[in-house]
Amino acid sequence: MSGSISRSWVLVKASANVLRLDKELMVFPLLSGVATVLVTVSFIAPFALTGGFHAFDREGARYLAYAVGFFFYLVQYAVIFFFNSALVGAALVRLAGGDPTLSDGLSIAAKRLPTILGYAAIAATVGMVLRFISERSGILGRLVVGAIGMAWSLATFLAVPVLVTEDIGPLDAVAESAALFKRTWGEQVVGNFGLGWATAIAFFSWTLVSVSFITLASHLTPPIVVTAVAAAVSGYIFLALVSSALKGVYTAALYRYASTGEAAFFDHAVMGGAFRPKR
Repeated sequence: MSGSISRSWVLVKASANVLRLDKELMVFPLLSGVATVLVTVSFIAPFALTGGFHAFDREGARYLAYAVGFFFYLVQYAVIFFFNSALVGAALVRLAGGDPTLSDGLSIAAKRLPTILGYAAIAATVGMVLRFISERSGILGRLVVGAIGMAWSLATFLAVPVLVTEDIGPLDAVAESAALFKRTWGEQVVGNFGLGWATAIAFFSWTLVSVSFITLASHLTPPIVVTAVAAAVSGYIFLALVSSALKGVYTAALYRYASTGEAAFFDHAVMGGAFRPKR
């Protein structure tokens, strides 16, 4: 266990070293976050302003809700996958020895836009099917749906770097991602373990700092309280951007190692320890 934790932190630090060279990678999750908020507002606002939510209360309107939900999933996934592709694409350029720019990442994603849209449609379909089953299942059924959802997440973990680097369709990208998982992964990817714990510790630490500052500021003037709250929110946003960028870098490095055996910026032995071959 201690060995896994040690390797996980080494992988986190290696991902951070790459991010230090290309801090602009954090712009991609920022753009993704802004875009997803705009998409959400664009879906909610028309119903909220016109009272259209009542349409879903009518008998037989369930399928309309599913249709709207599917389209919402489709657009959201398309936005998220587009900027994830830009992030991973730029990270792969750095890992290959290049010096990527924001335009490089966006160009890479734009070239694969049809495949990204296809992959978004697949993900939206899977999401809606699982939601449909979950809503009609008991506790046991929901546990099964949760397990299926987890399996889907693991099988498609490398789908984005696959569709970014290989000239294949979305179904083939999912199949290739699953094949990489089946061939080289086992019970645990320690890099994700490290990223998860690093994020949790960072957020917990910042929460303690924020609560302390806001508590102190509450005894001062209102402008200082507002400033403290704004600083706290800004810190959470920054940590979220760093976490997303680190995950993109690690995903790119993991795919590169799985497909080529190359571990640029990462210790080869430690990278190999991130894989647990199935027995």
